[in-house]
Parts: sequence; C-alpha cells; structure tokens
Amino acid sequence: MIEQPPIRLLHVITDLNIGGAEISLYRLLTCLDRTKYASQVVSLTPAGELGDKIRELGIPVFSLNMKPGQPSLNALRVLSLRMRNERFDIVQSWLYHADLLGLMAARAANIEHVVWNIRNSYLNMSDYRRLSRVVLKGCGLLSGWPQAVVCNSRAGQAFHIGLGYHPRRWVIIPNGFDPDEFKPNHQARLEVRQELGLAPDILLVGMTARFDPVKGHVDFLKAAGALVRSGVDAHFVMIGHGVTFENEILSSIITQENLGGRVHLLGQREDLPRLYASLDMFSLASYGEGFPNVAAEAMLCGVPCAVTDVGDAKLIVGGTGRVVPPRDPTALANAWNSLLSLSDFDRQSLGARARQRIIECYSLEKMVSAYDQLYRDIMAGSGVK
Repeated sequence: MIEQPPIRLLHVITDLNIGGAEISLYRLLTCLDRTKYASQVVSLTPAGELGDKIRELGIPVFSLNMKPGQPSLNALRVLSLRMRNERFDIVQSWLYHADLLGLMAARAANIEHVVWNIRNSYLNMSDYRRLSRVVLKGCGLLSGWPQAVVCNSRAGQAFHIGLGYHPRRWVIIPNGFDPDEFKPNHQARLEVRQELGLAPDILLVGMTARFDPVKGHVDFLKAAGALVRSGVDAHFVMIGHGVTFENEILSSIITQENLGGRVHLLGQREDLPRLYASLDMFSLASYGEGFPNVAAEAMLCGVPCAVTDVGDAKLIVGGTGRVVPPRDPTALANAWNSLLSLSDFDRQSLGARARQRIIECYSLEKMVSAYDQLYRDIMAGSGVK
C-alpha cells in the first residue's frame, strides 16, 4: 500500500494576537495529525504572541506585515506567490480580511480548495472603519466561491445568511476545549484572593474580554453597582487587553457606581485557568458574540455562569447557569444574585454540571475531528455542491 503524502494546509489569519479565532487556530494546530497535515500559517499583520507559540509547535509562521486599515497589492502578490511555490492543497482562512485576501490570492495561484472561517453573530458596523465595511460586503458577494464556509455557532450562520452569504456549503464546527487545561483548582481560589488582598471567603465575580463596546464592560460595572447596592458583599475581577485603571471609561464608571476598592482590573493575563478557578461565578455581558470561548473555559473550571443571550451562549450554558437579555444590567445583577445566593455546595454542584456539559458537548477532540473530516471531504470532492 502506497502511503499518501500529507495534505499541505495553509492557514491565513488577520493577526495572531490573543482572541477567540486565534486561540481556536492554535488549539487546532496542536492536535492535527502531523502525518496527515503539513501546516503553515500566514498572518496578514505582524504576528502577535500566538505566533511564537505556533512556531514552538514546529509549524512555520510568516507575516505579510500589513498595516491595519491599509490594503496592499504587494501583500496580495507575496501571498499568492507563496501559495503557488508551496503548492498548498487547501487554503483555510480565518476572519473577514483574511477570507477576502486569501480567496483572491488562492485564485491567482490556481488553488481550488478554499475554506472560509467566520466567527461573529453580531456586528455594529458603525464601530468599524469604512474599509472593514467594504471587506464584509465583498465577502458576502463572493461567499459562493469558497468550497465551504465554517461557522463556529448557529447564531453566526443565521446572522451571515442575513448579510447575504450564500456559500456552496455551510459547516458548523463549535470551538473545542481541553479539560486538562481548564479545570477546578481550590488552591487558586485561595491564592488569587490573597494576591488581591481579600478575605478567603469573599465572593468573586469575573469577566474576561478585551476592551470593546460590544463586550459590555459598562453593563458589567453597572450590574456590579446594582448588586452591591442590594446588599451583596462581592468583589469583581475584570481581565483583558485594555482593561486597566488607565482606561478612563472604566475608571469613570467605577467611580459613578461607588465601586472603589471592589473592582480589580487585571489587564491581559496569561494565567486564565487559574483566574477562572478562583471565581464563585463568571459572567458574560456582551451584546454581540458568536461562540464565547470564555464562558466554556470558566465552566470547565467548575464555575457557573450568568450570560447574556447572544450568539450560542444560551446553548453553551444549557441548564447550568443563568441567561438574561443583553444590555440589561438590572437583569444581569439579578442573575448574579440568584447564583451567589446558593449555598456553597449547590453552587459547586452547578459548577460540576457545567464542567461536564463542556466535556460532553464541546471537546477539543470533537472540534479537531470535524475539521479533519471537512478537509478530507474537500480533498475527496465529497459533500460540496
């Protein structure tokens, strides 16, 4: 029997900073069978912190060094030339700018097998540059060209159908998670409180998201204010890029809500599993998401969640937490209160159920298997209209 050479797979992504799509790509690359796939990664902009981590896997990473908001015909030419010289079998692109540029470069290089990956289920285009609006419009018009469009949430698929996406094939592949990376850790609960100068039994509510209007940081803080005014003695941990006391918007809301000393803005952190495990409850306050990784990661750490009903958040949480309408801080505070009012035993039991739900429904193994099946289908010419 003649052994088949590995499929040459190129991933094209807008950047490699910490984000949901970028982390999902990294997790996929850690698990794809190297005997089946020879992967490379191209970042449109200078590779961020995940670029080095992918290189540590032994996977080549290249950057087109594009500047945000500045289209580059030279970058298109360089990418197309690389595709042609390396003779990739499949080009898998991630996020709108990479989808559009990757498709154009692949067609110039005569590469037939192109797969797009989209992640959003809500976009307020007034928050984005004109170029981004043009790119999204172009993607909708050209969405019938790739052989498949991957979406990580059903809400995201419905949203993009509304935008005019009309692919030959939709594929829903939810994000996957490693239960050995995210897990309960009682020692972390004690250590984090000690680092924050808090008593061992103080209630901690957490949120993880880069600072962006759609992530609902202001709603989170308004809910925190309402919770404290109701008499609950809790503290609040907020984590993510731009989430620091130098952020005037956050500092102003903290002052307005009389939350001085109760809110801990930690900025970007590398020890998320430890921080999740220290919480009594995790909250998603976004008014736009596709598949919120942070909720699933917290659930794996045995932490019950209160989430806004955005993207697939309600589906992820199932019956293990609370779901409220977006942009309603009062409802969010009430959901927090209902979880924090539970006994320690009942809250931990709910957290254990949350962890089991992610293990059963959203394992990393399932995600990798789904991508593997998609790539093999494409190479075999099956399942594509």
